[in-house]
Amino acid sequence: MGNNELKQTMLSKAQIAKSASRKLVSMSSEQKNNILLSMVDALQQNIKEILFYNEIDIQAAKDAGIGSAFIDRITLNEKRFYNMIKSIKDVIFLQDPIGTIAEEIIPSVNIDIKKIRVSLGVIAMIYEARPNVTVDAAVLCLKAGNAVILKGGYEAINSNKILAKTICVAGIKAGMPLGAIQFIDTMDRNVICELLHLDDFIDLVIPRGSEELIKFIKNHSTIPVLFHGKGLCHTYIDKDADVNMAINIALNAKCQSPSVCNAMETLLIHKDLAEKVLPSLCKLYNDAGVEIIGCEISKKIVNSIKSATEKDWRTEYLDLKISIKIVDSLEEAIEHINKYGSMHSDAIVTNDKKNANKFIAEVDSSAVFVNASTRLHDGNVFGLGCEIGISTQKLHARGAMGIKELTTTKYVVKGNGTIRI
Repeated sequence: MGNNELKQTMLSKAQIAKSASRKLVSMSSEQKNNILLSMVDALQQNIKEILFYNEIDIQAAKDAGIGSAFIDRITLNEKRFYNMIKSIKDVIFLQDPIGTIAEEIIPSVNIDIKKIRVSLGVIAMIYEARPNVTVDAAVLCLKAGNAVILKGGYEAINSNKILAKTICVAGIKAGMPLGAIQFIDTMDRNVICELLHLDDFIDLVIPRGSEELIKFIKNHSTIPVLFHGKGLCHTYIDKDADVNMAINIALNAKCQSPSVCNAMETLLIHKDLAEKVLPSLCKLYNDAGVEIIGCEISKKIVNSIKSATEKDWRTEYLDLKISIKIVDSLEEAIEHINKYGSMHSDAIVTNDKKNANKFIAEVDSSAVFVNASTRLHDGNVFGLGCEIGISTQKLHARGAMGIKELTTTKYVVKGNGTIRI
C-alpha cells in the first residue's frame, strides 16, 4: 500500500468512526447491552475457530524463537477465552456512565447547573501482544459511547483479526453503527504515524505495549495520549510485617502470572526481618523457577543470589526473575520506589498502621496496596468488568481504566430567561 493510499485509508476509517460516534451518543443502555450480548453469543459460537487462529500465532512465535514469557502473553487458551466472555458480561451489568451526573453546582445566580458524563468520541487503541485487548477495548469503548479504531501488533495478528471480525459482524447485526469498531489489519507501521495526525476526527489515543511504542506515540501524536505505562512494581516487607503473610504476598506478586504489568519486579525487605523472610522465600522462588538477583546484603543471607546492577532496579522483567534489596528503613524503601518505579502498583506488608499510612501518602503510584498483592491491580478485580489499560500518568485518568475513564464531562445549564447583568 503506497503512502497516499495508506493516508486516504486511515482518513476514511477515522471519518467513518466519527460518524459512528455521533450515532452512539443517542443509543440507550439497553441497545448497547444488546449489542454486547450479541458479541458474547458470536464469540462462544466461534471459539474453535478463534483458538485455531491463536494457535497459528503461537506457533509463529515459537518458530521465531520468541521466549516463553512473550508466548504466554499472546496465548488465548480456553480458560482465558471464558474469562474474556465473563468480562463482557460484567461490563453489560455495569451502570452506563453516559448522562449520569458527575457534579451538581449551586451557583450565585438563578440557574440550574449540572456536570454530566459524556462520551469522548473516537478512540484509537494501539497495542501489542495480548489478543484479549481487542475485545476488552471494543466492549469498554462501546459501552461508554465511543467509536474505536484498533491497531494490534503483528505477534497476534491472526487472533486479533478473527476476534475483531467476530464482534464487528455480530455488533452490526444487532444494530451497532457501521464503523463503531474497526480493526487495522495491515502490518505497515506507517499506519500508526497516519493515525496520530488525524486530530480532526480522533479524540484520544491509548497506547498499550512496550516503552518504545509508548514513547514513539507520545513524541509523534497531535492527539491527546492516555498511556498504559510499564509496570515496574515493588513490594516492601516492613520490619513489623507478619512473616507468613509477607512470604505469601511476595510469592503471589511475582509468580502468579509473571508476564503481566502488575507483577512484582523488585522486592524490598527491612533489614530487621530479612533473615526471617529471605531464606524461606528464596526456596519458594527457586522451586517456582525464579531467577533471583539482589544487593550485597541479600547475597550474604542467601549465597545463591546473584548480583544485581543499577540497571536491574530500573528493569521490568515480565518473566520469572526478581531483584531483591535489603533496606534500612521505610524511608529508604519509599525513596527507592519513587526513584526507580514506574508509578504503577506498589505494596507494603506491615502491621504498623502509621507506617502503612506513610507509605500510602508518600509513594507516588497509581495504586498502592497494604497487606495485599500488586497482582490485584486489575479492572476485573476492581469491579470495572475489564480494563482498557492501567494509566501511570495523572491526567485525565489514573490506575485501572474502565468505562468511566473513557468518558469526559460537560456542563448542562438551565435557566428561565436568565441573563447576565
